[in-house]
Amino acid sequence: MTEILRTIMAKRVKNTALILSLLLMIGCSADTIDPTLGLSAAELYAKAKVSMKSQNFTRAIELYETLESRYPFGKYATQSQLDVTYAYFLYDEPESATAAADRFIKLHPRHEAVDYAYYMKGRINFGLKKSIVDKFYTRDLADYDISIMQLSYDDFSVLVNRFPDSKYSKDAVKRMVYLRNQMARAELKMAEFYLTRKAWVAASNRTKNLLEIYQGSSSIKRALQVQIIAYKNLELDDLVEDTRRILIHNYGEEAAEFSI
Repeated sequence: MTEILRTIMAKRVKNTALILSLLLMIGCSADTIDPTLGLSAAELYAKAKVSMKSQNFTRAIELYETLESRYPFGKYATQSQLDVTYAYFLYDEPESATAAADRFIKLHPRHEAVDYAYYMKGRINFGLKKSIVDKFYTRDLADYDISIMQLSYDDFSVLVNRFPDSKYSKDAVKRMVYLRNQMARAELKMAEFYLTRKAWVAASNRTKNLLEIYQGSSSIKRALQVQIIAYKNLELDDLVEDTRRILIHNYGEEAAEFSI
């Protein structure tokens, strides 16, 4: 009799363990169920837009990429490829944003919205990378690496030249003018730095570069003045007089009255 009871109890324990295991498996499965399963491309896209509106960019990116993987063809997939560029941009992931824009351009070179992809490439580099230093004070844009600004300028230039009638071209031109002035100021800052070190040849070379590349920028007047200072210290009197005449011709007699 005792043996029978033991057998019954063992079976009950075994069955209880099995039930508990099944319940645990069911619970785990419920936690891992993807809530987007079964959603159409339109529904996924709508959810991604809602996430963008609420500034939940990580979720928006996830939804855009899920949509494209499940429905790789059609208007929603194409639009998602473009929209994810902006999502990465707002999420402060410039490398991923640029990669997404480049991918869209490569896949859809004749798409009606390809001008936007070029515009976004310019915007991505226009924003520049932020460092922890920027949390404490705002740096002058001219303090950044000119090559980053040049990338932005070149992307905007492609947009303006290839799509002059694009609705983004007007803004791109404004940004190009701004970037050009900032790149000229960056060159001028270096020239001024060389002056403080009495590196007259280096200062002269910097201003020459500025005058050749950034004609019409807001730094030309001061560049000519710096050039005069460098030439005077190098005892290049003829070049001093030539530069002085150019300075006066473009900016008046007062421009030649500056502190050396």
